[in-house]
Amino acid sequence: MSELMKGATILTLGLFLSKFLGLVYIFPFYAIVGEENVGLYQYAYIPYNIMLSIAISGFPLAVSKFVSKYNALGDYEAGHRLMKSGVWAMILSGFASFIILNLLATPIAHSVIEDDEQIYSVAQIAEVIRWVSFALIVVPFMSLFRGFFQGYGQYMPTSSSQLVEQIARIIVLLGGAFLVIVVFKGEPATAINFAVFAAFIGALAGIGVLYFYWKKFRGDLNEKLAISVSSGHLSYSKIYKEVITYSIPFVIVGLAGSLFQLVDMLTFNKTMNSIGLAKVTDIYFMMLNFSTHKVVMIPVMLATGLSMALVPTITKYYTLGEFDLLRGALDKTYQILLFITLPAVVGISILASEIYHVLYEQSEMGAMVLAHYAPVAILFALFTVSAALLQGINYQKWVVFSLLTGLLVKLVLNISLIKLLEVDGAILATALGYLTTIVINIVVIHKTLNYRSIMVKRRIFLIVILTAVMAIAVASVDAVLNMIAPAQGKLMAFLYSTVCIAVGVGIYGYLSLRLGLAQKLLGARVVKIANKLGFK
Repeated sequence: MSELMKGATILTLGLFLSKFLGLVYIFPFYAIVGEENVGLYQYAYIPYNIMLSIAISGFPLAVSKFVSKYNALGDYEAGHRLMKSGVWAMILSGFASFIILNLLATPIAHSVIEDDEQIYSVAQIAEVIRWVSFALIVVPFMSLFRGFFQGYGQYMPTSSSQLVEQIARIIVLLGGAFLVIVVFKGEPATAINFAVFAAFIGALAGIGVLYFYWKKFRGDLNEKLAISVSSGHLSYSKIYKEVITYSIPFVIVGLAGSLFQLVDMLTFNKTMNSIGLAKVTDIYFMMLNFSTHKVVMIPVMLATGLSMALVPTITKYYTLGEFDLLRGALDKTYQILLFITLPAVVGISILASEIYHVLYEQSEMGAMVLAHYAPVAILFALFTVSAALLQGINYQKWVVFSLLTGLLVKLVLNISLIKLLEVDGAILATALGYLTTIVINIVVIHKTLNYRSIMVKRRIFLIVILTAVMAIAVASVDAVLNMIAPAQGKLMAFLYSTVCIAVGVGIYGYLSLRLGLAQKLLGARVVKIANKLGFK
């Protein structure tokens, strides 16, 4: 269990810092290019993320699972053979994806632009998609190394390389946008092109970090290779058949968020145009799939960190038949996930007006979208972890089935709900699609592992009660502050949100420590802190 929590902690810390930087850079970038031009940036990243998932083909997590499995059997050579040949496979897939996305740029742009009253042109969207496609050349190669290290239980290379990749990307992105618009008085579209090209530069920096770790751990890896025992003859065809079997569900899961966004990208503007809202559809789409999505995904980073650590750990327990440890990992995963994400998303919903004002600008529509979208983060997190659990126990087919079923629900309902509820309709269709997927995943997990835990249900009920108490307190403080003096400027909105967050964290933290819940879920370090604070 400590192995799982250590890996999850390292990955989650790296992801938190990466996500935090990925949120912070939005503010100056938003100020430099303006609200209308930020949406153009997002139109490039949805098809890019889809092609990236296809280019990688789930390789990092599939490699992690493959290496973890054969390492547990003492066959270290199997992972090394996969690594050597996988480098060329990733280079080829990267170049192929780069070429394909370039060729598809104009057709994709035509599918997005439906009305002359929209802000962007077909040529602008096609050009920005072509600029972002350069990153596809190097990212798959980098991801292969991350998966290999994770298979050995080394999570620091992934965490560090993600962080450095993000820092390099942001420096180039903001520096380029500033030079183009402020120094050279260029066009915002040119700045957006430079900004998306920064993903390529960031990936090169990430590769540099991974190369450093490769040299650092090379001696240890060679020592293990020297004591490798054969688990049976493994030809390259058998190796790749097994990895591809693993990778298909991983690529489907990796595509999940982008596929749901793609449905919105292909249907949102058309539907909004059909009900006479062509002038605002680009701004609303930007709010839905970019500005609010960035905030909503922050609580989900825990689930992502947990799932990345969970796959090799669950695979190890399952391979060795250690089902008690496996069920223990399930218990802790569900509880920690909701212990962190539930209060976070409720807090975001309550303080949506102040948060959107501080991060972007004062916008009643932006605040409403954020408040309604935030609860969906719980579904994003549950999907990520439940899918990782199914993959860890070799139930990949159910992952594909459940996701495709959820995506079908989104496709069937999206247009009708957008016509009825506008942006809220797209949010509701996404929520219903993810909910369908999660229900299928959890039913399969529980039946397969014969998993029943009354204790987990009780703990979740307790978390809901604590969150409700926190929510009442935060909403009350927020209402009183705005009654005394409405938050007009960014500074006042920041102060109000800071005070409310402090109240929420204080009440939730105090109650969870007083009841012993935090100590039971978060381990020995929290127990020591609780003891020092007088909580027994």
